[in-house]
Amino acid sequence: MCRAVRAPSSSHRPQLTHSQCCCPASVTSRLTRARAAHRCRHRLPRATLPAGYYSPRARWLAPRHVGRWARLSCSLSMNGCAPGAGDRGAVCVREARALPAAPAPHDAVGQLRAAVDALIGSDAPPPTAPSGIIRIEVPIRQRVDAIEWLHAQTALLPRCFFSARAPLPDAPALAGTSTCGNGNGNGQRQQPVSVAGVGSAVFFRGTEPFSLADWRAIKRFLPRDCPLIRAYGAIRFDATSDASVEWEDYGSFYFIVPQVEFNELEESSVLATTIAWDDSLSWTWQNAVEELQSTLRKIWTCSVQGNKTSLQTAIVSLNHVPTKASWDLAVTKALQMIKRRQRELVKVVLARCSRYITDTCIDPVELLACLKVEGQNAYQFCIQPPDAPAFVGNSPEQLFHRKHLNISSEALAGTRARGKTRADDFQIGQDLLLSTKEDIEFTIVRDSIKNKLEMICDEVVVHPSKALRKLPRVQHLSAQLAARIRNEDDEFEILNTLHPSPAVCGLPTEEARRFIRDHEIFDRGMYAGPVGWFGGAESEFAVGIRSALLGKGHSTLVYAGAGIVEGTNPSFEWDELDLKASQFAKLLRYQEQHIRYQEAENLGTVI
Repeated sequence: MCRAVRAPSSSHRPQLTHSQCCCPASVTSRLTRARAAHRCRHRLPRATLPAGYYSPRARWLAPRHVGRWARLSCSLSMNGCAPGAGDRGAVCVREARALPAAPAPHDAVGQLRAAVDALIGSDAPPPTAPSGIIRIEVPIRQRVDAIEWLHAQTALLPRCFFSARAPLPDAPALAGTSTCGNGNGNGQRQQPVSVAGVGSAVFFRGTEPFSLADWRAIKRFLPRDCPLIRAYGAIRFDATSDASVEWEDYGSFYFIVPQVEFNELEESSVLATTIAWDDSLSWTWQNAVEELQSTLRKIWTCSVQGNKTSLQTAIVSLNHVPTKASWDLAVTKALQMIKRRQRELVKVVLARCSRYITDTCIDPVELLACLKVEGQNAYQFCIQPPDAPAFVGNSPEQLFHRKHLNISSEALAGTRARGKTRADDFQIGQDLLLSTKEDIEFTIVRDSIKNKLEMICDEVVVHPSKALRKLPRVQHLSAQLAARIRNEDDEFEILNTLHPSPAVCGLPTEEARRFIRDHEIFDRGMYAGPVGWFGGAESEFAVGIRSALLGKGHSTLVYAGAGIVEGTNPSFEWDELDLKASQFAKLLRYQEQHIRYQEAENLGTVI
């Protein structure tokens, strides 16, 4: 029986939610918004967790207005970021076990079910160790699409997906290192092309900014000699700001080590399960195995092919936050600050949240499949906690990749559309390379990342220093950076220092972040934050741009941002937002003449 407990308390940001809080449909000033929000403070506070436990069932025990994602479910798991967990050292048992290869996913599921059942049979005494993590995997002698596998697991949450980006041909290398790209710490093992996972052997969620203690709490479950035991997730863009309703289930950060995981390789596949337990977190071996058995019984053994070119839906209405008029005012204010003689602000990145209402519900995994078709040289990702909307994206930008002591990162800034012909595309690219305004923006990003790496690393190489990165719809200015850290424990400093980069925040960082807090009237949540995975000897994170948040109804929030520097034209930057969001608009079968466009102030971003 599931105990009725409530999730960890989070900051209670006043919500401007028209449908839930009955706020005015149009809010004309920040003071009016603040007063309306004050009248909307009727959400109940949450109690704190018993050590190690979280139950989504508590969501439906509270009044319905507490959250729109409530549903009757009972799935206990262990929060590895309980207080003091990061100080306990590595878990006692760390293993990876391989079973004989199977011809197809159906056979692999059967093998895993039998192997897990045997762990608590009459002849199998439980481990004496108080904590541990064990991965059991079955190689599959055929390549199966990880998205199609995930699409079949419709009833299982949480879930995650991460697709590795192919190595760039012009990536720099340090002396004595290889440029082989996204490895897994074992040269004899194939690298996953894509990873899909459901359930959580252990999850990591907190409401305070992601800290060194949180990083240590995650890493204690990730052995260096088991490279495919990874924690997938995302971190808020600004964890010091209050979370709005649509993002509250994510906390300040959210990661999972999946219970059941599907690895798509170049020529084959792997189906794996992971068992994690820690008596000090009130999550025993028995708890872990029984929950895994429950999840394995729900695993669908066949893949489901989705439509990879269109979502077969249409946009009914569209609402931008901010509106074009509000955007122009914010950009003008930023330019005034940038042009001051005592320049406190050099660059700021302002974003837009677009709320699309469609005529049918959108399956996040189907959207992911469509994005992957367009995702040349990009990271596709999906993170969805229990009873929460799904965060889905197709990011071209790497925050960092660490393999042992080697670090790679990149600078990406400046945007133009692709040309309709080869000659047109070439000319647009040359205009981007020669643009003074775009060069200023790009140089700020590249030099800032280089300077940050030099603070932590012994050696930093930049090559090329400026080049074009061409994607299916847009092209950017880019530079590749390589560096070497002194100690693998410096990984947290790399993450903490590189995020947020001037590409998504601005420069100086704190001044830009303050401007964003004061002038953006929606919550970015995980948009523009780090999204990726931690491993024992290797980790990789993208920047969570070109992304959207999908609810369980007909509403989708699409996020896009643009850099503001001296010489910026507000209208041109608004057009750039449309360009960056176009991959989502196209997939939603965007037809402008059929859209009821809402030219209104912030109606709230709850979906």
